[in-house]
Amino acid sequence: MPPTTASMTLSRDAGRSGLGTPAGAPTAGNRLLASLPEHDLRHLAALFDTVTVEVGEVLYEPGQPIGHIYFPGDCLISLLAVAEGRMTLEVGSVGREGVLGASVALGHDLAQVRAVVQRSGTASRIARADFCAEFAQLDSLQRLLYRYTDTLLAQAIQIAVCSRFHVLEARLARSLLITRDRLQSEKFHLTHEFLAHTLGVRRVGVTKAASALQQQKLITYSRGNIEILDSAGLEAVSCRCYELVKDSGAIGMANVFV
Repeated sequence: MPPTTASMTLSRDAGRSGLGTPAGAPTAGNRLLASLPEHDLRHLAALFDTVTVEVGEVLYEPGQPIGHIYFPGDCLISLLAVAEGRMTLEVGSVGREGVLGASVALGHDLAQVRAVVQRSGTASRIARADFCAEFAQLDSLQRLLYRYTDTLLAQAIQIAVCSRFHVLEARLARSLLITRDRLQSEKFHLTHEFLAHTLGVRRVGVTKAASALQQQKLITYSRGNIEILDSAGLEAVSCRCYELVKDSGAIGMANVFV
């Protein structure tokens, strides 16, 4: 079964909407927001709440209206394509380098993927109507999000190709390396169930692939606690898609953060 929706934990009962942190809250470490011109950022800050999201929390479901746009700080959000309401495949992830839900500015009011919190943490959140109004007015926000959206699309295409043509062990290695890059940590927590949903396979497949990586002393994996022991070795086992996804992200982010 996919992760279930949990109630969002808000930092405190205050602010312009009555929820989250007060108006003018900081941008919670999001690099996209931080790259905006200072005067635009000050203007936008008054529209944000800072929220805390928990592992397994579902922020969006396909076909449901997008109510808020999220700029992650230290959390990580997995983007899952859903087939027949139950089969899933990760097509991307969003951390502090990105934004979740920006497609509303392009007229897509309904979510296209299931967005599940992979690592708990904080995010800056803005209401859809406020975001669309500001997007229409701020050239800096438009440029930023067009570039980021293009990067996210390129990564989704490469991950889809990888999922169709490459063996599970290489795909798992690629997924773990991307997670490491997003979190900037060699240690993180991912359950077999969550990995099965992201890779679009049964749990037994994840168990076998993780055991193979562990036997090669590339990772340790116990009760969802993962540590990458040999990054170079894991990259060697991974398919070339990791390099392509990483490079497209690096190039895209370099274009964004100029």
